[in-house]
Amino acid sequence: MRSPWLNKLSVTLGPRPPASWLLLCLVCVLAVIAILGSTSSIAFDSVTITPVPNIYSNYRRLKEQAAVDYLELRSFSVSATRQQVLGLCGKEREHFVPCYNVTSNTLAGFKDGEEFDRHCEMFRPRERCLVRPPKDYKIPLRWPAGRDVIWSGNVRLSRDQFLSSGSMTKRLMLLEENQIAFHSEDGLIFDGVKDYSRQVAEMIGLGSDAEFHQAGVRTVLDIGCGFGSLGAHLVSRKVMPICIAAYEATGSQVQLALERGLPAMIGNFISRQLPYPSLSFDMVHCTQCSIIWDDKDGMFLIEMDRILKPGGYFVLTSPASKPSGSSSRTKKRSMVAPIEEFTEKICWSLMAQQDETFIWQKTADVNCYKSRKSASPPICNEGNDIPPYYQPLMSCISGTTSQRWIPIQNRSRVQQDDFSEDSQVWRSALRNYWSLLTPLIFSDHPKRPGDEDPLPPFNMLRNVMDMNAHYGGLNAAFLDEKKSVWVMNVVPVRARNTLPLIINRGFAGVLHDWCEPFPTYPRTYDFLHGYALLSHLSSERCGMMDVLVEMDRILRPEGWVVLSDSVAAIDMARALAAQIHWEARVVDPQNGSDQRILVCQKPFVKK
Repeated sequence: MRSPWLNKLSVTLGPRPPASWLLLCLVCVLAVIAILGSTSSIAFDSVTITPVPNIYSNYRRLKEQAAVDYLELRSFSVSATRQQVLGLCGKEREHFVPCYNVTSNTLAGFKDGEEFDRHCEMFRPRERCLVRPPKDYKIPLRWPAGRDVIWSGNVRLSRDQFLSSGSMTKRLMLLEENQIAFHSEDGLIFDGVKDYSRQVAEMIGLGSDAEFHQAGVRTVLDIGCGFGSLGAHLVSRKVMPICIAAYEATGSQVQLALERGLPAMIGNFISRQLPYPSLSFDMVHCTQCSIIWDDKDGMFLIEMDRILKPGGYFVLTSPASKPSGSSSRTKKRSMVAPIEEFTEKICWSLMAQQDETFIWQKTADVNCYKSRKSASPPICNEGNDIPPYYQPLMSCISGTTSQRWIPIQNRSRVQQDDFSEDSQVWRSALRNYWSLLTPLIFSDHPKRPGDEDPLPPFNMLRNVMDMNAHYGGLNAAFLDEKKSVWVMNVVPVRARNTLPLIINRGFAGVLHDWCEPFPTYPRTYDFLHGYALLSHLSSERCGMMDVLVEMDRILRPEGWVVLSDSVAAIDMARALAAQIHWEARVVDPQNGSDQRILVCQKPFVKK
């Protein structure tokens, strides 16, 4: 019995198709197989190609290409409507951070603070949806104004919470009904941040905090950073601070710092290591961070020792309450005594004490550990120095056999010659990225005859996330161009671990698994960049759509995405971008390579 399909074919072509037609069909089938085979082989190559800077740079040419792209984008949008276009999440998820569900963690048996920790294994994603902005959300102000003034509707901090807060880090005042203003560095700072920073500098033997670099202090981990006041001041001193604080359902320190455009991420170390390699920071700072440092047999201090570089500083400021008389001194000594006893075991020395601030210095001599009176805590085996992606806290001292054991006081700046070729490529790439954004930003402002090609101002960006940072080349390019933007350099956990090199250049960086949500609040980044990121994801356990939805969560409205990858990967990403309402276009570098650039912008959806 003949199939209905063959019956239709017979009606169309007759009972016996001519031999020439059969030959033509055979040739077409072979051609399709060849094309599909070559496409699948390049779909997600794990490339390590250096980006080629010959991207479009002519403004008029870009305008013409943009018109063509627009017509293509219309066709993509029409086809996307036939697919599943994602809707908006409910209002209750406006500030949603996956992997941090205190209720679920408590029901699962986590306690003693671990219920506030990151537990992605407990996270059960619902149906995909896009996190909406709050009703009163507004686009952040450009720097430097945006560092000192934020929109109150952008963060989860009520007026009552603000009025009830009170600490050394309180520098807020409400302006009108919809703004929160921070005192400018040029104005009077009533909470003494400038004085406090200078005091710390003097306690480690410097004339002022302008000399931090001379003491080898380029990176600072600020634990429980309040509203980011110290971080904002350190940025003005060319020091890279990273604020970490535990997840908070309301009034988040990290959310406030990020809204100001300051480096911050959710993080604690109640039971797991921080996602930074050993010997990462020149200074660790803690003011009123509510941590009992000698708890858990000193494992919190051991974790600080792990991430501190040789010769680095641990700055601890006790609560601001000031009991009078000898009782004050007794209280301080009783609080610090157990810490001081344990720090001697890990080769730290109490360097200075002034008022409520204590500063310890980690030994620069690796032989100190062999000459200790007690072998407790022990030295870790070399095998213990594995990438610290939320590994359990260790009770042993690590990093002592690392080739990066170099005291910060003796450390010369990273030789730029080591990255000269990489830096040159990324400088060109950054300029070309900016050219690609030009017709999008200035589409309503056509160029007049004789005018120079307009370029968007760099201060439209406060922060950038490089999702597959390699050696931090994009970060270096921003610095070389003298742009006031900081970069969060992310190294995927299953990629080559270049994070120690990135951190050694004085940049901010972190390990992350892109099959998991990033530990930050929604709408916290202005620009997301990924070179060969999509190709890397081909070997991961998650799909491209999951990663794009997470990118949409952490990207602010009207923020930008630039992805550079193979043709097949970019084509797939472009189709998916239409489903999450991104405006997207593909650019061909026209350099003969199998590379394309996808430029996207997230719309500002108000509902």
